Amino acid sequence: MNSFTSFNLSNLVKTIPSSFPDIWGWIENLPPQTQWQTNTKAINICSSSQPSLQLSISKTLIHPSSISFSIIANYNLPISLWTSKPFNTTINNTFVHQQHTISKLMTNIIKDILNYTPINLSNSFLKLPEPNSISNLKDIVNFLFLALSFVVSVYEAPQDMRCDCIATLRDQFTCPWARETSKRLMRLIGSNAEEQWMRSMNLAITNWVTELRAMNHVLKAPSPIYSSAVSGLGLLKIQLYCPLIAMEIEKCNSSNGQEDERLGFSLNYHQLEGVIQLNYQVMVRENWIDVLVSIDNVRCDVIRLVNDTLMNERGAGSDEKHFPSRISLQLTPTIQTNVLSVSVSKSSENPTREIGVERSIEGSFEPPNPHIGISVSAGETVTTNLKPWKFEQSVYGNSGTFNWFLHDSVNGREVFTSKPSKFALLQPKSWFRNRYSSAYRPFTRQGGVIFAGDEYGESVLWKLCGGGMGQTMELEAKGWIWLTYWPNNYKTFYTETRRLEFREILRPNNYTRAEYEYIKINI
Repeated sequence: MNSFTSFNLSNLVKTIPSSFPDIWGWIENLPPQTQWQTNTKAINICSSSQPSLQLSISKTLIHPSSISFSIIANYNLPISLWTSKPFNTTINNTFVHQQHTISKLMTNIIKDILNYTPINLSNSFLKLPEPNSISNLKDIVNFLFLALSFVVSVYEAPQDMRCDCIATLRDQFTCPWARETSKRLMRLIGSNAEEQWMRSMNLAITNWVTELRAMNHVLKAPSPIYSSAVSGLGLLKIQLYCPLIAMEIEKCNSSNGQEDERLGFSLNYHQLEGVIQLNYQVMVRENWIDVLVSIDNVRCDVIRLVNDTLMNERGAGSDEKHFPSRISLQLTPTIQTNVLSVSVSKSSENPTREIGVERSIEGSFEPPNPHIGISVSAGETVTTNLKPWKFEQSVYGNSGTFNWFLHDSVNGREVFTSKPSKFALLQPKSWFRNRYSSAYRPFTRQGGVIFAGDEYGESVLWKLCGGGMGQTMELEAKGWIWLTYWPNNYKTFYTETRRLEFREILRPNNYTRAEYEYIKINI
């Protein structure tokens, strides 16, 4: 599978280098340990702070061929912030030529980063490929040290140097080189370890932003923190992660929720995890090409970043969190010269309404009164069957759009554009109360949503003229996810909606007629 990043970032990686030091190149140029004049070699990781942050390699006292890595705060009396396990090395060879040691170092760094999350998850399954089979190994190792330096600075660095270090590392962490390399690393460690990695990194980001806000520093974190796209084998996939604290607050009814520290802790210490999977087919006709993209899976979860114990001690409980209220995905060909038309597969909703009319006539007659009084009352009852989630498709120019909207089951209003009344918030049987345990909940028990092909297998079809034969069709996937908070069990009138925007480039394969005929015959 080929990976493509937003705005063709892969093309920018070569022209916009990171200012993070080339640690791999530094290690590569170190002589064998027998030629060291001292027991320790060091390089500055972050010199913008005083004292500086350094990475050091030291011979251990136990065995002359054993070394360890450390991140230190370079005070007059250096403070060790992180130390690796000791690694046995071959005395006469440089470190970079020792494949087994490099693999153990990479695994050591990854596991130490994963261990910074308080949620007990097993990472014993982590197994990396052999270093000599990893392309761009230099970038991967440099990125691992960058990520480790960032996490260690958040949790371990002394107060007087922490802010400067993190600010410098943040800029390096969000540069095109780091974003592209992080995608390669995630493919190496696998999806299970990827989820743990993102939760650990986003917890560090959440703690950092929370500390800055406590000091009245205004900071807008990059959003989404991580997103990637892969294309191939008939599948288009977008994966994204973002801590809730980094999402833009689109609307809220007051500032009370932010002033309530317990509620604020619960709302902020979660992250959004999203997966969008689309199936595609490229069908070569006599004089044109059809490109069909259909929904395979759209998954959206709001996952806590701390364990239940901490959430209950410092927060309002793990059930006080945002829920998905709208998801929108727009697919647009980046080059539209050969596009003849675009079609969607679902008509606009035309719901049926069951109408029952009740009429009653009441009359009374009193002999002394010459007038007859008749009272007439007519009643009309309208019944409409409405699912909590409503799906719509639309077309704008050559763009096809998928939209999912959550509606209040009581009044039928869209959730992300409205808020419940205070009277409704007090009702114990409202649909948004106990929303993760009710049998009629519009979410999974975990609090997310899944839209699969069994119910939402809708599609968009582009018809291309014959001039597009053999060309690669790029699709820009632009999306928005809205998360809303309404009280679940906690007593508050605070409500809010946050929004995340993402953009990725997808490339469905396009075949020449000869290739297509060959594939048809040989399948």
